[in-house]
Amino acid sequence: MSAYVMDSELFRDQFSTEETRGIFSDRTTVQKWLDFELALAQAEAELGLIPKAAAEEIARIADAELYDLTAMKAEMDRTSHPIVPLVRAMEEKCAKGGGGDGLDAGGYIHWGATTQDVMDSGQILQIKDAWAVIGADLEALTENLSALAREHRTTPMAGRTHGQQAQPITFGYKVAIWLDEVRRHQARMADAAERVFVGQFSGAVGSLAAIEDHGLAVQTRMIEILGLKQPAICWHVARDSMAEAASTMAMIAGTMGKIAHEVYVMQKTETAELEEPMPPGKVGSSTMPHKRNPAICEGIVALAKAAKACVVPAFENIVAEHERDKIGLQAEREYVARLHGMTHAAVKKVTFVTGGLNVRADNMRRNLDITLGLTLSEAVMMRLAPVIGRQEAHEVVYQASQQAAIDGRPMKEALMADAGISAKLSEAEIDALLDPAAYTGLCAEFVDRVLEN
Repeated sequence: MSAYVMDSELFRDQFSTEETRGIFSDRTTVQKWLDFELALAQAEAELGLIPKAAAEEIARIADAELYDLTAMKAEMDRTSHPIVPLVRAMEEKCAKGGGGDGLDAGGYIHWGATTQDVMDSGQILQIKDAWAVIGADLEALTENLSALAREHRTTPMAGRTHGQQAQPITFGYKVAIWLDEVRRHQARMADAAERVFVGQFSGAVGSLAAIEDHGLAVQTRMIEILGLKQPAICWHVARDSMAEAASTMAMIAGTMGKIAHEVYVMQKTETAELEEPMPPGKVGSSTMPHKRNPAICEGIVALAKAAKACVVPAFENIVAEHERDKIGLQAEREYVARLHGMTHAAVKKVTFVTGGLNVRADNMRRNLDITLGLTLSEAVMMRLAPVIGRQEAHEVVYQASQQAAIDGRPMKEALMADAGISAKLSEAEIDALLDPAAYTGLCAEFVDRVLEN
């Protein structure tokens, strides 16, 4: 029985993915803690701080499958502590004499470490894994967007501002804007990884006093084993990198929401320029059999909204007390898994939508014509500008186009009826100027620029 959508049997795939649920599961969380304890023991054994045999015994029991999570949870409740129950359980599993010379290996577990060292490093290992799967699906998304932009490089459609038709663009141009934005997120992830994928081993207050003479050497080797970056100094209460990670994920989810919302808007019956995939069996309504609702896109927009809310606790955690503040850790335990689950779900869903998107170029062209030429007002104005001046050209075209809109007649008629305009432009010239496919500017060239990058 689950009280939260991420773990719900019914809704979990709408709010997370199988991969992220696995990465942030209790079993994996414990495994990452064990990975920390093992890396620490291995580093200390290599440097002669603990017996090699102790590290070998710790390696034997560093498997989360060996541990009873129900019993561990009971101990966590009893002790009000997350790591002490793990360390005690590890000690119990170590064979007597496993440390060599009759000394128990269990006595060398967690040597010089503190709880937050384990939890911070473990969480960063989980985030690193999550970013790997999110990154892979972002790459698949860029392939879909590249293909759409290339295919529709010159497909004319109405560019819209303030919710109204403005002037022609191409659908490939619109998609290329999405693609460029997604690529910036990929660059942000790569850049942020340098600051986020940083391990932690600093001891009680960050001074490594427990193993002072060997502290940096142990830290260097342990973090190398974990495949993380070494910190310049303890970051127990420096949570800016976690805020950066949260911001990066929320921005990615936001872009997924933006793309999905565009599809949602362009799928409205009166527009009908795009349609999300409608595989056999997908139902739009329990009452109206004809409905072809953009349900996937609606869910993506919802994910973007929910992901954004996770940024608030991440930024709140930047304000932390002294050399240790558990409040932030508690907040991270709540939002980190949720944020990454929602972000990955959003990316996967947009990848699915763009991979099977139904592009209705005929409707795009139909909608370009519903204003009867009004969207080409700038083209006419700029043709007249060298002859009568830009401001005068704006005024005469303004008068003609506004009257055309009021009367509901074609722009051509309004232009031809204006003696000042018809004296300067022939009917053939006006016809050419009112061809929307001929006034998409550098849209195709901008598509090429994005694809080449």
